[in-house]
Amino acid sequence: MLSVVIPVYNEEDNLRPLVDRLEAALNSLEPAEEYEVVLVDDGSRDRSLEIMKELARKKKFLRVVELIRNYGQHAAVFAGLEHARGDIVVTMDADLQNPPEEVPRLVQAMREGDWEVVGSVRQMRKDSVLRRLPSAAVNAMARRITGVHLTDWGCMLRAYRRSVVDAMIQSREHSTFIPALATIFAKRITEIPVAHAERAAGVSQYNFKKLLNLQFDLLTSFSDLPLKTLLYSGMALAAGGVAFGAFLAVLRLIFGAEWAAQGVFTLFAILFFFVGAQFFALGLIGEYVGRIYREVRHRPRYLVRKVHEEPK
Repeated sequence: MLSVVIPVYNEEDNLRPLVDRLEAALNSLEPAEEYEVVLVDDGSRDRSLEIMKELARKKKFLRVVELIRNYGQHAAVFAGLEHARGDIVVTMDADLQNPPEEVPRLVQAMREGDWEVVGSVRQMRKDSVLRRLPSAAVNAMARRITGVHLTDWGCMLRAYRRSVVDAMIQSREHSTFIPALATIFAKRITEIPVAHAERAAGVSQYNFKKLLNLQFDLLTSFSDLPLKTLLYSGMALAAGGVAFGAFLAVLRLIFGAEWAAQGVFTLFAILFFFVGAQFFALGLIGEYVGRIYREVRHRPRYLVRKVHEEPK
């Protein structure tokens, strides 16, 4: 079976065309394959849930997982992964920027190459520059942290083998980045070029704050590089401070106390720099401590209110 998992948050205008186009695309698979579509309502505030339940009553392949509130895209995807039954699981967005017609190409690539993960590279992206720049930063950081040189880490249109999905589900961490998490449990990974479209309707739910949180999730969940950088920077700054203090002391002995008084503002500038560095260090450590605190509480990532589906 093939499963398609789609997180949904306030996408009432896109749902019907999304399901219709996806059904047509999945029916075109050669050879034909049994499939299901799992829509995860991430606490939508519009009519999205009502529309999804209506579609589930009409379409036997459709299931709707209703979360009790908005948990965020990655938590919603995890909810869908846990309810997916397929041997191959494809994830995608609901805004139609990932054309449903591209799903068969991912399935074909996974069949032919025996890949464990098939990612996608958006061609001719329709996003604004303000959206593409943070995405480029995430891509560069993901490549540096994981050591896997994929081009486009931010595209949700991806296919996973069942073994990879099961391994990700067993990871109970809250702050994570699914494409990077999958690379821990997969050996054979590739990506293919796919089309990218303008958002069909509505507005993007991914604002700058969410992109920044995603960056922190990637950085703190998969790497201790910031802590090591902080350690080595602190050592370098401390050594530089001691050396500069010794240099000032020598000049004071050579030129006298009157000369040394003229450097008081330089000393203040150095002091302020060190104070700023200390506050930055405390903030970074605090970010790690806060995430550790959230992990050790072992709260569930999400709670499902109900699964809506027609009896088979």
